[in-house]
Amino acid sequence: MVERQLRRRGISDGRVLAAMAAVPRELFVGETLRRRAYADSALPIEVGQTISQPWIVAAISQALELRGEERVLEVGTGSGYSTAILARLAAQVISIERHTELAEGARRRLAQLGVANVEVVVGDGSVGMPERAPFEGIAVHATAPARPRTLLSQLAPAGRLVVPLASDSVDVLTRFRRTPDGLVEEVIGPCRFVPLIGDEGYRAD
Repeated sequence: MVERQLRRRGISDGRVLAAMAAVPRELFVGETLRRRAYADSALPIEVGQTISQPWIVAAISQALELRGEERVLEVGTGSGYSTAILARLAAQVISIERHTELAEGARRRLAQLGVANVEVVVGDGSVGMPERAPFEGIAVHATAPARPRTLLSQLAPAGRLVVPLASDSVDVLTRFRRTPDGLVEEVIGPCRFVPLIGDEGYRAD
Protein backbone atom coordinates (compact mmCIF):
# COMPACT_ATOMS: atom_id res chain seq x y z
CA MET A 1 0.00 0.00 0.00
CA VAL A 2 2.67 2.51 0.99
CA GLU A 3 4.73 2.09 -2.18
CA ARG A 4 2.01 1.47 -4.78
CA GLN A 5 -0.80 3.70 -3.56
CA LEU A 6 0.93 6.43 -1.58
CA ARG A 7 4.55 7.14 -2.46
CA ARG A 8 3.95 6.76 -6.21
CA ARG A 9 1.05 9.23 -6.00
CA GLY A 10 2.92 12.02 -4.29
CA ILE A 11 2.84 11.19 -0.58
CA SER A 12 6.39 12.01 0.50
CA ASP A 13 6.11 12.95 4.19
CA GLY A 14 8.07 10.24 5.99
CA ARG A 15 6.04 10.53 9.19
CA VAL A 16 2.78 10.09 7.27
CA LEU A 17 4.11 7.07 5.38
CA ALA A 18 5.32 5.51 8.64
CA ALA A 19 1.92 6.08 10.31
CA MET A 20 0.08 4.58 7.35
CA ALA A 21 2.35 1.53 7.49
CA ALA A 22 1.93 1.10 11.24
CA VAL A 23 -1.86 1.32 11.70
CA PRO A 24 -3.63 -1.97 10.89
CA ARG A 25 -6.42 -0.82 8.55
CA GLU A 26 -8.14 -4.22 8.67
CA LEU A 27 -9.21 -3.54 12.29
CA PHE A 28 -11.35 -0.62 11.11
CA VAL A 29 -13.59 -2.46 8.63
CA GLY A 30 -16.13 -5.24 9.04
CA GLU A 31 -14.98 -8.85 9.00
CA THR A 32 -16.42 -9.48 5.53
CA LEU A 33 -14.36 -6.62 4.10
CA ARG A 34 -11.01 -7.35 5.72
CA ARG A 35 -9.59 -8.90 2.55
CA ARG A 36 -10.25 -5.57 0.84
CA ALA A 37 -8.98 -3.40 3.71
CA TYR A 38 -5.95 -2.17 1.76
CA ALA A 39 -7.70 -1.75 -1.59
CA ASP A 40 -7.33 1.61 -3.30
CA SER A 41 -10.95 2.56 -2.64
CA ALA A 42 -13.34 3.71 0.04
CA LEU A 43 -15.21 0.97 1.90
CA PRO A 44 -18.61 0.98 3.63
CA ILE A 45 -18.90 1.02 7.41
CA GLU A 46 -21.88 1.30 9.74
CA VAL A 47 -24.83 3.75 9.42
CA GLY A 48 -24.22 4.38 5.75
CA GLN A 49 -20.79 5.97 6.18
CA THR A 50 -17.43 5.06 4.65
CA ILE A 51 -13.77 4.63 5.49
CA SER A 52 -11.79 6.73 3.00
CA GLN A 53 -9.32 5.17 0.59
CA PRO A 54 -5.74 5.11 1.91
CA TRP A 55 -4.49 7.83 -0.44
CA ILE A 56 -7.14 10.30 0.75
CA VAL A 57 -6.27 9.67 4.40
CA ALA A 58 -2.57 10.14 3.63
CA ALA A 59 -3.16 13.25 1.51
CA ILE A 60 -5.16 14.95 4.27
CA SER A 61 -2.54 14.01 6.85
CA GLN A 62 0.32 15.27 4.69
CA ALA A 63 -1.47 18.55 3.94
CA LEU A 64 -1.78 19.24 7.67
CA GLU A 65 2.04 19.29 7.90
CA LEU A 66 2.08 17.91 11.44
CA ARG A 67 5.36 17.63 13.33
CA GLY A 68 4.17 16.06 16.57
CA GLU A 69 3.42 18.97 18.89
CA GLU A 70 0.07 20.08 17.49
CA ARG A 71 -3.50 19.94 18.73
CA VAL A 72 -5.73 18.66 15.93
CA LEU A 73 -9.49 18.77 15.52
CA GLU A 74 -10.99 16.01 13.39
CA VAL A 75 -14.52 16.30 12.01
CA GLY A 76 -16.00 12.90 11.23
CA THR A 77 -14.44 10.12 13.29
CA GLY A 78 -16.08 7.34 11.31
CA SER A 79 -14.41 4.01 12.04
CA GLY A 80 -11.50 5.76 13.79
CA TYR A 81 -8.91 4.85 11.15
CA SER A 82 -7.98 8.41 10.19
CA THR A 83 -8.05 9.27 13.89
CA ALA A 84 -5.46 6.59 14.60
CA ILE A 85 -3.23 7.98 11.84
CA LEU A 86 -3.53 11.54 13.17
CA ALA A 87 -2.80 10.31 16.70
CA ARG A 88 0.64 9.19 15.50
CA LEU A 89 1.33 12.56 13.93
CA ALA A 90 0.07 15.06 16.54
CA ALA A 91 0.26 15.54 20.30
CA GLN A 92 -3.51 15.56 20.80
CA VAL A 93 -6.52 14.79 18.61
CA ILE A 94 -10.09 15.78 19.40
CA SER A 95 -12.45 13.96 17.04
CA ILE A 96 -16.15 14.80 16.61
CA GLU A 97 -18.61 12.21 15.32
CA ARG A 98 -22.36 12.78 15.00
CA HIS A 99 -23.28 9.07 15.13
CA THR A 100 -23.06 7.59 18.64
CA GLU A 101 -22.64 4.07 17.23
CA LEU A 102 -19.59 5.09 15.20
CA ALA A 103 -18.08 7.05 18.08
CA GLU A 104 -18.38 4.08 20.43
CA GLY A 105 -16.86 1.73 17.86
CA ALA A 106 -13.97 4.11 17.21
CA ARG A 107 -13.26 4.48 20.93
CA ARG A 108 -13.17 0.70 21.26
CA ARG A 109 -10.76 0.22 18.35
CA LEU A 110 -8.48 3.05 19.45
CA ALA A 111 -8.34 1.63 22.98
CA GLN A 112 -7.54 -1.79 21.52
CA LEU A 113 -4.52 -0.22 19.81
CA GLY A 114 -3.45 1.60 22.96
CA VAL A 115 -4.05 5.06 21.49
CA ALA A 116 -4.12 7.43 24.47
CA ASN A 117 -3.94 10.93 22.96
CA VAL A 118 -7.39 10.98 21.33
CA GLU A 119 -10.72 12.21 22.64
CA VAL A 120 -13.80 11.14 20.66
CA VAL A 121 -16.82 13.40 21.16
CA VAL A 122 -20.39 12.96 19.89
CA GLY A 123 -21.68 16.20 18.39
CA ASP A 124 -22.07 18.49 15.40
CA GLY A 125 -18.67 18.63 13.77
CA SER A 126 -19.74 21.34 11.32
CA VAL A 127 -19.45 23.92 14.12
CA GLY A 128 -16.21 22.48 15.48
CA MET A 129 -15.34 22.97 19.13
CA PRO A 130 -14.87 26.68 19.82
CA GLU A 131 -14.43 26.13 23.56
CA ARG A 132 -11.28 24.09 22.86
CA ALA A 133 -9.87 26.25 20.05
CA PRO A 134 -7.48 27.21 18.61
CA PHE A 135 -6.15 24.19 16.72
CA GLU A 136 -2.97 23.93 14.67
CA GLY A 137 -4.69 21.46 12.35
CA ILE A 138 -8.29 20.69 11.41
CA ALA A 139 -9.19 17.69 9.25
CA VAL A 140 -12.73 17.43 7.85
CA HIS A 141 -13.81 14.05 6.49
CA ALA A 142 -17.07 15.13 4.87
CA THR A 143 -17.92 17.50 2.03
CA ALA A 144 -18.83 21.03 3.07
CA PRO A 145 -21.23 23.04 0.90
CA ALA A 146 -19.02 26.13 1.13
CA ARG A 147 -15.95 27.53 2.89
CA PRO A 148 -16.40 26.42 6.55
CA ARG A 149 -16.12 29.82 8.21
CA THR A 150 -16.71 28.72 11.81
CA LEU A 151 -14.12 25.95 11.55
CA LEU A 152 -11.68 28.37 9.93
CA SER A 153 -12.18 30.77 12.83
CA GLN A 154 -10.87 28.03 15.15
CA LEU A 155 -7.49 27.80 13.41
CA ALA A 156 -4.39 28.89 15.29
CA PRO A 157 -1.93 31.28 13.63
CA ALA A 158 -0.21 29.36 10.80
CA GLY A 159 -2.78 26.58 11.28
CA ARG A 160 -3.97 24.35 8.42
CA LEU A 161 -7.49 23.15 7.67
CA VAL A 162 -8.14 20.44 5.07
CA VAL A 163 -11.70 19.96 3.84
CA PRO A 164 -13.54 18.61 0.78
CA LEU A 165 -15.61 21.40 -0.80
CA ALA A 166 -18.60 20.80 -3.04
CA SER A 167 -18.46 21.93 -6.65
CA ASP A 168 -20.67 21.49 -9.72
CA SER A 169 -18.94 18.27 -10.78
CA VAL A 170 -16.77 16.63 -8.09
CA ASP A 171 -15.75 17.38 -4.53
CA VAL A 172 -12.45 19.23 -4.27
CA LEU A 173 -10.05 18.47 -1.43
CA THR A 174 -8.83 21.89 -0.32
CA ARG A 175 -6.30 23.22 2.18
CA PHE A 176 -6.62 26.53 3.97
CA ARG A 177 -3.56 27.97 5.69
CA ARG A 178 -3.75 30.90 8.10
CA THR A 179 -1.01 33.47 7.44
CA PRO A 180 -0.34 36.99 8.76
CA ASP A 181 -1.92 38.29 5.54
CA GLY A 182 -5.05 36.13 5.79
CA LEU A 183 -6.15 32.72 4.56
CA VAL A 184 -4.39 31.02 1.67
CA GLU A 185 -6.51 28.48 -0.21
CA GLU A 186 -4.89 25.60 -2.14
CA VAL A 187 -6.49 22.78 -4.15
CA ILE A 188 -5.16 19.29 -3.43
CA GLY A 189 -7.29 17.37 -5.89
CA PRO A 190 -10.68 15.79 -6.69
CA CYS A 191 -12.28 13.48 -4.15
CA ARG A 192 -15.56 12.02 -3.02
CA PHE A 193 -16.95 12.12 0.52
CA VAL A 194 -20.24 11.83 2.32
CA PRO A 195 -21.85 15.25 2.98
CA LEU A 196 -21.07 17.25 6.10
CA ILE A 197 -24.28 17.19 8.11
CA GLY A 198 -24.94 19.88 10.71
CA ASP A 199 -25.86 23.47 11.45
CA GLU A 200 -23.15 24.74 9.09
CA GLY A 201 -23.32 21.89 6.60
CA TYR A 202 -26.15 20.05 4.91
CA ARG A 203 -29.45 19.11 6.50
CA ALA A 204 -29.95 15.48 7.48
CA ASP A 205 -32.47 13.62 5.32
